[in-house]
Amino acid sequence: MANAKNVYGRPLKLCCGNTGFTREGFCYVPPQDAGNHSVCAAVDEAFLAYARSQGNDLSTPRPEFAFPGLKPGDRWCVCAARWLQAYQAGVAPLVDLEATHEKALDVIPLAMLESYALDVSQSG
Repeated sequence: MANAKNVYGRPLKLCCGNTGFTREGFCYVPPQDAGNHSVCAAVDEAFLAYARSQGNDLSTPRPEFAFPGLKPGDRWCVCAARWLQAYQAGVAPLVDLEATHEKALDVIPLAMLESYALDVSQSG
């Protein structure tokens, strides 16, 4: 995680606890993360329903994986490709750009991400 940068080339900020490919709270993308879990999203019901319809149920708790299940307002490191699919379907969640890893830009144009920027001064 050392020297990880966000979409603006600045140090990557924490997304939230127990998220990211390594479950360290940061959306950095280690070499073994083929899914590019780089987008720090503030999930909402529309996105959670969309993810579930695509075979990725993020709402249901999975105690065997120490996963409590997500609810609207939670933050999670989502795959860049899934976020882009949700954008194309009209259900993309807001993103914290300071906590979104620069690898997201391999998949999503910065201007697109900026149009979904979360106002971090109003977030929890």
